Amino acid sequence: MTFGKELNENHSIEMIHRFLDSGGNFIDTADVYVGGESEKIVGKAIKERRSEVVLATKVRMRVGPHPNDFGYSRRRIIEGVEQSLKRLNTDYIDLYQLHVWDNLTPIEETIRTLDDLVTSGKVRYIGCSNFLAWQMMKALSYSDFNNLVRFISVQPQYSLINREMDREVLPLCKEENVGVVPWAPLGGGFLSGKYRSGNVPTSGRLANGVGESSWEYRANNRNFNILREIESISSEIDKTPAQIALNWLINKEEITSPIFGATSMEQFEENIGCIGWNLSSEQWNRLDDISRLPSEYPTRFIEKFKR
Repeated sequence: MTFGKELNENHSIEMIHRFLDSGGNFIDTADVYVGGESEKIVGKAIKERRSEVVLATKVRMRVGPHPNDFGYSRRRIIEGVEQSLKRLNTDYIDLYQLHVWDNLTPIEETIRTLDDLVTSGKVRYIGCSNFLAWQMMKALSYSDFNNLVRFISVQPQYSLINREMDREVLPLCKEENVGVVPWAPLGGGFLSGKYRSGNVPTSGRLANGVGESSWEYRANNRNFNILREIESISSEIDKTPAQIALNWLINKEEITSPIFGATSMEQFEENIGCIGWNLSSEQWNRLDDISRLPSEYPTRFIEKFKR
């Protein structure tokens, strides 16, 4: 999301190449990021290194003023793939994701269209993002019953301060063997350690964000308690709060890989420093305990009858 916005084209390409040179291979974008500029920049960056990349993009959000410029109709998906392929300067997309549920288009139409795209070779695999558990299961069941392509991944918001997916989505993914690639693994920057209670930011993503990404949404007592625990562990080991939050996520059983965005090369280097080491079991559990959601029905009721 930062490519072509917080980072200009040259710096974005430099960052992508640094990522690939460091052994990374998964790059995630979307057709609506910076009005398509993000896809164009990614396409330029990987032109000579396409075989090294697992390339992911998304469809669903509005890309124009007309009724067929959003959603998951057969027409929109086919147009969306062709447009993304052109911007990405490639002839196939490794992972094509549904950006958020579309209540206007039957999931049957959407899945059959995606199956045709996989059969054609333009798409290798499909995934979803920001889906509820029942929405995912409805799609998976339709795919399985009809021997059609099924979701191999979901991209939800998930971090130490956003663990709502623990209730339904993560158990479903574990049961159905669906990968989890969380967005906002640092809570929109909240877990970077640069924010303090009572000090409202005047610049940056949290200062300018709305809804999920706003300071009003992030700045609560629970989240600051979690941040203080991260900073306590940071003082015990030679790692930054951001690296600690990412390392916790990497080592959570259901998580395949977090997706982080960086607005500078310094931030990129800090975030990529979350690999190559592990929190101790005691440190990992401290973070898990303080961020765990309260027990809810029916989960707490079902737990009593587990054998």
